[in-house]
Amino acid sequence: MLERIQLLRNIGQFDSVNAGAQLPFARLTLIYAENGRGKTTLASILRSLSTGSANLIFERHRLGTANPPHIVLGVTAGVVQFQNGAWAAPMPEIAIFDDAFVAANVCSGVEIDAGHRQNLHELILGSQGVVLNAALREHVQRIEEHNRALTQKNIAIPTVARGGMTVDDFCALPTNPDIDAAIEAAERNLAAGQSVEAIRQREAFQALSLPAFAPDALNELLARTLPDLEAEAATRIRNHLRNLGNGGETWVADGMGLVEEASNEHDHRACPFCAQDLAGSDLIAHYQAYFSDAYRGLRNAISEIGENINTMHGGDITATFEHAVHIAKENQAFWNAFTEIPEVLIDTTFVLECWIAARDAVLTTLRTKAAAPLEHMELSVGSLTAIRAYGACRDDVIALSNALQATNPTIAFVKQQAAAANLAALAADLTRLQAIRTRYSDPISGLCQDYLDEKAAKTVTENLRSQARATLDNYRQNTFPAYEAAINTYLQRFNAGFRLASVNPVNNRGGSSCNYNVVINNVPVALLADAGPAFRNTLSAGDRNTLALAFFFASLDQDPQLDQKIVVIDDPMTSLDEHRSLTTVQEMRRLLMRVHQVIVLSHSKPFLCQLWDGADTAARQAILIHREGTGSNLAAWDVNQDCITEHDRRHALVSAYLHAADPMTERRVAAALRHILEAFMRVAYPAPFPPGTLLGPFLGICLQRVGQLNQILSQVDIDEVRAILAYANRFHHDTNPAYELAAINDQELSHFCGRVLAFTKRG
Repeated sequence: MLERIQLLRNIGQFDSVNAGAQLPFARLTLIYAENGRGKTTLASILRSLSTGSANLIFERHRLGTANPPHIVLGVTAGVVQFQNGAWAAPMPEIAIFDDAFVAANVCSGVEIDAGHRQNLHELILGSQGVVLNAALREHVQRIEEHNRALTQKNIAIPTVARGGMTVDDFCALPTNPDIDAAIEAAERNLAAGQSVEAIRQREAFQALSLPAFAPDALNELLARTLPDLEAEAATRIRNHLRNLGNGGETWVADGMGLVEEASNEHDHRACPFCAQDLAGSDLIAHYQAYFSDAYRGLRNAISEIGENINTMHGGDITATFEHAVHIAKENQAFWNAFTEIPEVLIDTTFVLECWIAARDAVLTTLRTKAAAPLEHMELSVGSLTAIRAYGACRDDVIALSNALQATNPTIAFVKQQAAAANLAALAADLTRLQAIRTRYSDPISGLCQDYLDEKAAKTVTENLRSQARATLDNYRQNTFPAYEAAINTYLQRFNAGFRLASVNPVNNRGGSSCNYNVVINNVPVALLADAGPAFRNTLSAGDRNTLALAFFFASLDQDPQLDQKIVVIDDPMTSLDEHRSLTTVQEMRRLLMRVHQVIVLSHSKPFLCQLWDGADTAARQAILIHREGTGSNLAAWDVNQDCITEHDRRHALVSAYLHAADPMTERRVAAALRHILEAFMRVAYPAPFPPGTLLGPFLGICLQRVGQLNQILSQVDIDEVRAILAYANRFHHDTNPAYELAAINDQELSHFCGRVLAFTKRG
């Protein structure tokens, strides 16, 4: 879309104009200027942009200026410039109706010559067919360029990088964000397939374990004494045993066990060492209580725990652990080649040091307890520290063992896969994954993208070629009959009073041209005639301009890309009769709904005001070309200040009918009633009834406010408006599809005319 005129320099009436940069164009853009101010110059600029012809610009080089024309236009895609004698790129989507169109396709004066008919042929067939044929040739040539480029870009991708694949297959490889992990897995799968026998024989991970120490149980044992022994006797015995030195308690305890045996040969209890009678020794009684069954049980418990610790923490146990760790490391190294296996990071030397330190500390304490079973003891701080250090090592070993054993199901799956492996398929998978990594690595990735971009561009061009060929063939077969029908449709809409017939292509030595007859009062009139009726003496200037406008609109209808067109119409009312003004406006409104943008230039304010009135307020813009010094400049145009209001016309029409009924105007009168009400409400209640609001929703707001402080209309007024609308809506297309057929009764119409005028006089 043309968005703005940013600069006009040294062309026509424009010296150095940049005011247009602040005037954005819209889907409907109206440009008003008096004759001679620069409308035709703007049309020529846009025609030059459409065709790429620089002569159209140079022909309008501003007189008296040395520097060449410079034009900057803002468009949707950015900016287009005419500089250094050329446009950067033409915009063929611009279609222009102006004097040049009339002179080229109808006649340049009053006569039609061969050139006009050739141009009309191009307009009917050539403007589409020639363009399409040129586009077809361009697409074919472009495809050849694509093929040459594809060959070069094919060669640029090394064969060794493709791994034996074709360029198309190689470039089409899908991306894989986890390609390194996928390759690693594929390598493991292939390695597993190649090592099936070794995998079959290799065992899964066995549990690693270390025996634990129970410090709480040890402390409980170390704290045990003989609670039933009298405190005084226990004290005497401990003092006596202490005097005996190390091992004294054990020596006495063993001796007490021999008393019975030593007394067998005597009639008294005899000392096992000297055979003296023990009856007189009160210490012996204390010894018997001290070294009772409970004492022996305590000593046995101490001895049993010591033996258990020696069994669980001594001998070959440490060597067995070291061997198990060694086996685990070997298994980890083996299985890690086929799946992810946690690393075996166990420092067996450190573990053994902690283990032995804890074991020796416990055994030393037990030996001390065994030497003095009745002494209350507990593990020292050093012993507990050694046990905790060993416990930490044991926890690490258990955690690693669990992690290793957790991989056993995966190892089983590896064994199963290896047993059924297809080495060729695994190797192919690995090769393909390696190709994918290469495909998306620099610089190969860029080379492939260049190739794919070129290939995609070729596909687009091939589609365009096919479309152009099909469209061209279709136009050659169907265009002329369809165009004749379209022209006559527009001539009828324009109230032309004539039509065309026998619109046919003609082949001659000068090339193809078009022939047709003008039919007036059902009488065919030839284009050329030496005498009698002919084109030159039967059609007025207005008729010829109307015919040209019909040619233009019909040519737009044949355009398959009509919705992309930017249509520029320069002074369509030139030489047009007044009775064709409204129909021309109507056709332009229809056209606006079908094209991308419409730009209308005219010296007729009433005509432009008709176009402005009723257009979408968000999609319209008005610009004024005005005199400034010796040249012209652009400015915003306040159309509303220049437009004649339709409300005044409608009000006068209804008043006149009420005064004297006119059957010729009664339908227009009926249609005007609702518009008069809307115009009155717009002025009387601008806040609640802004532009764009319909009467129905407005009355709904009024009804909600009845009886409130912000009341708009009373209930009586609301009822009156609704009653009038019930009648007036019968004559509007948006409320009655058959509005043109709605019956009109003069008495009824006069009644509602009076009610409307009476209502709008209030306040």
